[in-house]
Amino acid sequence: MTLYARFAAHLNLALDALVLAGDLPAGLERRAVTVEPPRDASHGDLATNAAMVLAKPAGTNPRALAEKIGAELEKLDEVASVSIAGPGFINLTLTDDTWRGELMAILDAGDDYGRSTVGAGTTVNVEYVSANPTGPMHMGHCRGAVVGDALASLLEFAGHKVIREYYVNDAGGQVDVLARSAHLRYREALGETIEIPTGFYPGDYLKPVGEKLAAEFGDKYVHAPDSEWLVLFRQIAVAAMMDLIRADLALLGIHHDLFSSEAELQAAGKPEQAEAWLRERGFVYDGVLEAPKGETPEDWEPVELPLFRSTQFGDDQDRPIKKSNGAWTYFGADLAYHFQKAQSADALIDIWGADHAGTVKRIVAAVQALTGGETKFDVKLVQMVRLMRNGELVKMGKRAGNFVTLADVVNEVGKDVVRFTMLTRKADAQMDFDFAKVVEASKDNPVFYVQYAHARVASLGRRTAEAGIACANVDLSLLDTQELRLVQAAAQFPRIVEAAASAREPHRIAFYLYDLAAELHSLWNLGKDDASRRFLIADQAGLTCARLYLARAIGQIIRNGLRIMGVEAVQEM
Repeated sequence: MTLYARFAAHLNLALDALVLAGDLPAGLERRAVTVEPPRDASHGDLATNAAMVLAKPAGTNPRALAEKIGAELEKLDEVASVSIAGPGFINLTLTDDTWRGELMAILDAGDDYGRSTVGAGTTVNVEYVSANPTGPMHMGHCRGAVVGDALASLLEFAGHKVIREYYVNDAGGQVDVLARSAHLRYREALGETIEIPTGFYPGDYLKPVGEKLAAEFGDKYVHAPDSEWLVLFRQIAVAAMMDLIRADLALLGIHHDLFSSEAELQAAGKPEQAEAWLRERGFVYDGVLEAPKGETPEDWEPVELPLFRSTQFGDDQDRPIKKSNGAWTYFGADLAYHFQKAQSADALIDIWGADHAGTVKRIVAAVQALTGGETKFDVKLVQMVRLMRNGELVKMGKRAGNFVTLADVVNEVGKDVVRFTMLTRKADAQMDFDFAKVVEASKDNPVFYVQYAHARVASLGRRTAEAGIACANVDLSLLDTQELRLVQAAAQFPRIVEAAASAREPHRIAFYLYDLAAELHSLWNLGKDDASRRFLIADQAGLTCARLYLARAIGQIIRNGLRIMGVEAVQEM
């Protein structure tokens, strides 16, 4: 049990003791009680709001209750002192040996330090990327891909079972355009001179598809009507594009467990099943939408459509699940897809681009209706990334044919730089990806700064061995209070993992690693001016081994955090 979890348990036992003594009533709700670092480090090592939370329901004075809780906690061997601040915050100062014990716990747990059971094995479906299968991945897709993949890893580390899913939008008009674009490349492969019309996909990535079609079918479909080749060409082109997309994602270290096809979903009658389910419960009815706000178009006619009662769940109007031509709306198909996902998961998380923000409320309402509120559902919006080179914006767009592919960027700066950079800001905040800055060797570049901290630890291990110092037995009592402050920062990793998983915010891991790296670099740099503060002192083997032990623990946590982010920890730079 890690330090914060252990002290949460200590606190619960202290509260139980007060219940037995009659100082607290039994059955008080304790979920809001926390154990965390105090806002001001000078107040101690740990703080709890227990008295503030419990005093009112207990019908007592919070400061008086804090005194009683503090008296129980002061009995612990790990606690050096207890102080009460303000109206009833309880601050604890721990013994140095407690921090030395946590240092040993870090290396004893190794790759599992920070791993949590808070997820209790519940299954979470994380759907991310889900880019239209109309070409290779470009940088517009990158951030959502990394955020989704890191979130999936974070949830697994926090004790959830995770399904990584990709929804293949292979039933919309965009894949018909893809098929027609492939048909042009097919004719080109057979010797025609082709000009790609506006609105089609002009990228060279469709040339191999055209060549494959020409080799397989000859000129059979050159002059044939659409009805003979459109579906076939669509299937072949989508399959080829998905092969490209999988390869691009693999460059980022991303692999999905499940690829769900919209076309297969519709062919299996899933939207009809969802509609019937909702009609039985009164959530779908046949009605007429109100005329568009503002000036009504001349061709607008009131048409009766099947409508989902999204206003019952806070939406501003009910939403059609079918078009006037009988085809499913995107919302109608999406509703059925989420109904399908909910059959095999306790919670659903969608990673969407911020341009889809307007549809969040209705799909959240639909999932609530479809599952009776039993399936937790969260949509995480991800802002697009602006790609910058030499101070200028690089434009992206498949139909323009001049987009920057994900593969180009990964090949230029590396997978780890791309992944880490995508997590250096909160997902819904605007981000610039500047080619020069992401590879800059400076403190201002979090990727470099964290990797450099790990490389320093690895280098220290090598140099210690080269100095002929063997560290079979380590005396951690040689570490002083200043060095043990680094352990205090390290010990926060498990609670950061749980908080990040609960908030569905993997960027918190990147922020934490940067702060931890800063603490290590700060301690390390003291040795530049004071030789006694150096981590490696050749004629003081015992002290060197103790400091190497400390550094290796920090390196272990950096590796654990980077692994969640999908980033490899480097051994040298």
